[in-house]
Amino acid sequence: MSNLYRRKDADGIQIRWIDRQGRRRGRLVKTTSVKEARAALAAEKAKVEKEKRYGAPLPSEETFAQFAKEFLEIQERRIAPRVVKGKLSRVEYERQRGIVETKLKPFFGKWKLGTIRRADVVRYIHDRTGQVSDGTVIKEVNTLKKLFNVALDLDRIASNPATRAPLPQAPEGRTRYLTPEEWTRVFHACYIPPDKNGKEQEQWLQQAAGLAVSLGTRRGELLNTTVPDVDMRTRQAILRITKNGKPRTVYINDLALQVFESMGLDERKRQQDRGVLFPSITAAQLTVRFIRSCQAAGIEDFSFHDLRHTYASHLKMNGADGFDLQKLLGHSDPRMTQRYMHLSADHLRAAASKLDGVLTLPSSE
Repeated sequence: MSNLYRRKDADGIQIRWIDRQGRRRGRLVKTTSVKEARAALAAEKAKVEKEKRYGAPLPSEETFAQFAKEFLEIQERRIAPRVVKGKLSRVEYERQRGIVETKLKPFFGKWKLGTIRRADVVRYIHDRTGQVSDGTVIKEVNTLKKLFNVALDLDRIASNPATRAPLPQAPEGRTRYLTPEEWTRVFHACYIPPDKNGKEQEQWLQQAAGLAVSLGTRRGELLNTTVPDVDMRTRQAILRITKNGKPRTVYINDLALQVFESMGLDERKRQQDRGVLFPSITAAQLTVRFIRSCQAAGIEDFSFHDLRHTYASHLKMNGADGFDLQKLLGHSDPRMTQRYMHLSADHLRAAASKLDGVLTLPSSE
């Protein structure tokens, strides 16, 4: 039984065979029956013989939904704390999984993987256009391309039907940001009043907004920052959970320092608190409450992420170097990275401090 063996780490029997290019291949057959495993192996060998005869891989008989499950399992095994070639972050995996499960499977799920053609992908694009933004369509089709590329690498299909699909033009990035006067109005609107018994509430919304606008963090980066990640003595904090999976350092200016002090961070450190800065707040809560506060302040079409734009815009308008800004925001273009990797922490801390005195709060607050 040299081509069949039971896996100790999985429920089933592993089969092995040689493909048409002489490579050793294998897969797990989820059965306890040796007879069924042998039948699966015989089918794989017969498929190889047909491929040799016709000179190309035969179209897969499995459905899109069946392969999508395998694709997500492969992608999940590629998750790494530090993103390098061939790896992806947990955030990126969850984004791909959401697209596959809620968008792609409902449309393509019952179709045989090997029968999907470029025209079918075009129909998907036409179906989604107008329902969602052009940027969302692009993200969904890019995930579809990744899935088909994996199928192509595994000889499940002969070509990628999503290649050269007519995607809409990528939208220009938003440039929405707050003026200092608008920021003050929004900050005050983020105040959480006392409860019905007159008890003062924790001002987590003001604190989160203050840190986002003073550090330029993304929502997820901020909510995943822990108390030990912040060092007020050296005026820097480490963001360990980022969009590209690479930790980065942000530098604490005066406004950020005010916020950390209002949160009692020194006391939390003395108590050896190792939790996140906002343990009781979800991303959805933060998004909804912030948008409502903006509307109460008379600010429309403004999201929590736009506080990051406010940070960047005011740094630039107050003289921060473009390369410094790229580093502080954590953008991952490797060509740009090579141009500012030599900057020291002191240099970047000085760049971040250019925001001091621009977005501040009265000392009583």
